[in-house]
Amino acid sequence: MLAKIFSGSTFGLESLPIEVEVDVAPTGLPSITIVGLPDKAVEEAKERVRAALKNSGAEFPARRVTINLAPADLPKEGPAYDLPIALGLLIASGQLPQNLKLNHTLVMGELSLDGSLRHTNGILPIALMAKERKFRQLFIPEIDRKEAAIVGGLKIFPLSTIKDLHSHLTGLKKIIPQKHVAFSSLKQGSLVSFDLAEIKGQEHAKRALEIAASGSHNIFLKGIPGAGKTMLARALPGILPMLSESEALEVTKVYSVSGNLPLGVSIVTERPFRSPHHTTSRIGLIGGGTKPKPGEISLAHRGVLFLDEFPEFPRHVLESLRQPIEDGIVQISRASGTMLFPAHFMLVAAANPCPCGYYGSKKKPCTCLPSAIDRYQKKISGPIIDRIDIHVTVPEVELAKLTNPKLSGEPSVKIQKRVQSARDLQRQRFKKTNIVNNSEMSPKDVRDFCPLEPADRAFLTQATAALGLTARSYYKMLKVARTIADLAGSQSITRTHLAEAIQYRPQDSQA
Repeated sequence: MLAKIFSGSTFGLESLPIEVEVDVAPTGLPSITIVGLPDKAVEEAKERVRAALKNSGAEFPARRVTINLAPADLPKEGPAYDLPIALGLLIASGQLPQNLKLNHTLVMGELSLDGSLRHTNGILPIALMAKERKFRQLFIPEIDRKEAAIVGGLKIFPLSTIKDLHSHLTGLKKIIPQKHVAFSSLKQGSLVSFDLAEIKGQEHAKRALEIAASGSHNIFLKGIPGAGKTMLARALPGILPMLSESEALEVTKVYSVSGNLPLGVSIVTERPFRSPHHTTSRIGLIGGGTKPKPGEISLAHRGVLFLDEFPEFPRHVLESLRQPIEDGIVQISRASGTMLFPAHFMLVAAANPCPCGYYGSKKKPCTCLPSAIDRYQKKISGPIIDRIDIHVTVPEVELAKLTNPKLSGEPSVKIQKRVQSARDLQRQRFKKTNIVNNSEMSPKDVRDFCPLEPADRAFLTQATAALGLTARSYYKMLKVARTIADLAGSQSITRTHLAEAIQYRPQDSQA
């Protein structure tokens, strides 16, 4: 007898329906064969399914069993096919009726040997695909019910064991569908490590962080050890705007596929903050591997990628950031195919000015040779410097400010409200486009959304020529000026906004 069950698989972040065909031959020696380009985890499904069925009181057919995962030319990975294979065996062996009408039902889940279901990665992308492909029902592990519940328009049945599925399909005990969880009902927060009010002084750097957060601009913090670069970066999540529903879905898909979504969580509601060590490999940062997985830049999608000790990262690792910073995606090509992962992240880089860290310090002399300082600063190439929108020198904190108990900065909560207002203006401005924030504008978008008066354009052109800046820097200054104007609630970009944006370009780099 033949049974056909629908399941799903993810390739990168894209999901496709997989048809699991199970044939139990009436004659022949007992055997089980899985075809359709299965990996080792799929091949081992036959042993998990055999034990799970027997320990659940069902019979594993002592016949020649052939299982085909279609389309056969796509590689199949992972243990998510255990449950559909087991269901197909129950139907094909006559232990469940064949007239169950499962044409619009999608099934996935990993089985334990006792018949219970384990957590399975990639539930959210599969649920979104099921809704798009007009499936009506989705059977998944009970532990993943909240992740799928964020998708409306589907009947989602959470299963604790394979017995639950058998009882539901035979009508002995119906499973209550999981209620839909609306994004608006979820409480949002932020990963606040530090409040900006706790950081004494550094008003110029705080202003730059506010601008960077408002337009999702890349920012480079440079200063001596102990000036507060890391604390400023750690305080950044506290002023970032809330995730929109579409952004939250994008982030959750990445975390679901990579196995980083915490159990029992419906959707990611906090902007990611990733801080990989400088010994991170290129694959760890960008993504890839034999079976391509998202890297740190994709896990930081719609959030922050903080690279502390920026020059200490290997040069080839930093150079691999060029294309993702520009395009907002990273393309991983392998013999099995090409996968795209999103990478719209806000880069926050921090660095010392020299190997000893005290070049330019007024309190402690630098012990580095000029050649050593030059080599250290050239570890970061001109093209990378040019792709960073805002450059800020973080000065030494004056002792009087540090020890003054009455001196307190503006709290992060207050700054976050201004940042949110600026992002709301951008969302309204770009509502008819695919752009989310100012930093994503292309040169054409800059011309459309950042008009200047002739005198102001001449001022910006003169500044670009005087500082020896590139065409990319010209457009980046306009984007930053647009964000500064948004923070001020101004519809147009004025000379004041341009002047502030110009001061955030590096004055002594090769950019």
